[in-house]
Amino acid sequence: MSPSDGSMEERLAALEQRVTQLEADRYQAGARATVDATPAQGHTAVVRAVVFSPDGNTLASAGNDGTVRLWDPATGAQTAILEGHAGRVRAASFSPDGITLATGGDDGTVRLWDAATGRHTAVLEGHAGRVRSVAFSPQGALASAGGDGKVRLWDIRDGECMTAIEGQQGRVRAVVFSPDGATLASAGGDGTVRLWDPDSGACTTVLEGHTSWVRAIAFSPDGATLASAGDDGTVRLWDPADGAQRSILEAHADWVSSVAFSPDRDVLASAGEDKTVRLWDMSNGRQIAILVAHTDSVWALGFSPDGRQLASAGEDTTVRLWNPAAGHLERTLGRERLSGL
Repeated sequence: MSPSDGSMEERLAALEQRVTQLEADRYQAGARATVDATPAQGHTAVVRAVVFSPDGNTLASAGNDGTVRLWDPATGAQTAILEGHAGRVRAASFSPDGITLATGGDDGTVRLWDAATGRHTAVLEGHAGRVRSVAFSPQGALASAGGDGKVRLWDIRDGECMTAIEGQQGRVRAVVFSPDGATLASAGGDGTVRLWDPDSGACTTVLEGHTSWVRAIAFSPDGATLASAGDDGTVRLWDPADGAQRSILEAHADWVSSVAFSPDRDVLASAGEDKTVRLWDMSNGRQIAILVAHTDSVWALGFSPDGRQLASAGEDTTVRLWNPAAGHLERTLGRERLSGL
């Protein structure tokens, strides 16, 4: 990185911290965590995250309107609005037992919620910038990452930060555990994917290949493959055991913001700036479907635990539920933002 690049990164980081502070100041007096039995349907701004509960009975979405919304994926009914973050909410993850929902946002906090009642249970503070990603391990440890370039590991029982991992250069945009919890992967602004030992905090492997920011990473359910995607418009498949790049999937017309494996590991979904969700056959790397309904960039993807539904969300403020086997749209959650608004 040249000196000019470094100064630009510093200026961006300083600006991000300033915006975060201004948003926190603005919302401090009114920040709250509530559940509304008859909430208004849908987000009013960009949707940044979608995730199914482990039992598949709840879908959580989060976005730029500062809310986390809970849905019944079987009926499409919105069941609750969770409020508490000061500003945009960028990430969400359910604990393995489904009891806790963790969210992260532009206020620099990770917030914990009782998934059944919507009650706000804890605020985890430590990041110096926006929290862009949160992920639970199979054992229940929580990882968070963001604009300060650090990955933090939390014990949600007492809210203590157990480890702060440093090494990714620039902002960390994504973090995820392997299915056995033995490996933690992170990705970000330096164009690399890094693998860590979550117990020691040591970096074990650096995966290099992307030519720009890496926005998304996902392990296959068997842990044998790691998918990454980013601003170079590619999806890359890696062997996490030896760090070898297996293949490059190319079809998106612009940056790719999200990747997700089906529970049976047979299909990989990807989505991005070109407004499409694309499905790939993992046995041969071929594209098998293009799902089109979003009217703007798609930011997030998530399969249901049984693989029968795929949720997508994005810039048009909607959450869309697809039947991935048939390749058709089942329903749209929320109201689409009108063009030009």
